[in-house]
Amino acid sequence: MSVIVESSVLNPRPDRPLVTAEVMLLEKRLPALLSVIAGTVDVIGFLTLGLFTAHITGNLVVIAALLVRGGSPNLSQILAVPIFAIAVAVVWRIAKGFAKSGRGLAQPLLVLQLLLLASVLIFRIVFNSLASRQGWMSVVIGMAAVSAMACQSAFLHLVLVGAPSTAVMTGNLTNAVLSLLEIVFPSHPLGEDARGRLIKTLKVVVGFCAGCVAGAAAVSFFAAWAWSVPVILAGIAVLDAVLDKSN
Repeated sequence: MSVIVESSVLNPRPDRPLVTAEVMLLEKRLPALLSVIAGTVDVIGFLTLGLFTAHITGNLVVIAALLVRGGSPNLSQILAVPIFAIAVAVVWRIAKGFAKSGRGLAQPLLVLQLLLLASVLIFRIVFNSLASRQGWMSVVIGMAAVSAMACQSAFLHLVLVGAPSTAVMTGNLTNAVLSLLEIVFPSHPLGEDARGRLIKTLKVVVGFCAGCVAGAAAVSFFAAWAWSVPVILAGIAVLDAVLDKSN
């Protein structure tokens, strides 16, 4: 029997749906792991494909800079934003097909992310000689990685609606600084539960940074097999959801 919890910390928006106790448990564990996955995917994608696969809007900056300086962006950078949007729409449609919400969507969406990352690994290994930054296989691999990150982003909005972003750290860093200031200068607080917000935000910031380091190391040591790192981490996320559901 699900317990419904309403919290001003987990529910800063008045229109936000009620959150079950099961989802709250997932919000405590999964965001840090997902942020590590996002960090590894973003760095591996950048180093091997010249593409931001998690921080999608970063590609717009690169495209603008290349156009102004007389360069030409690659096809993956151009397609990243529309493919991300399409992938989010597809995930939404899949979620609608399951006729579930919240906790019930956790396992299928995490499995979908795992399958997309596994396809990236397989394509990269099988077609390694064709996966140059300008090659057609590079575009396929890049768009599969972008779709995996779109799935993760949609997962946060559909399941862990109270969790901070696991891919875009600018807002998280802002929230961490503001929360820290609220703790250091507690008189007349501007928000609630500053300590809780700080801990929640720092987990994903540290996780993303750790993922970036792990991704860079994976490229250096494992070459094409570097994508196995986020695949393994995504598998752990699925296992976490499965074990949580069985308890």
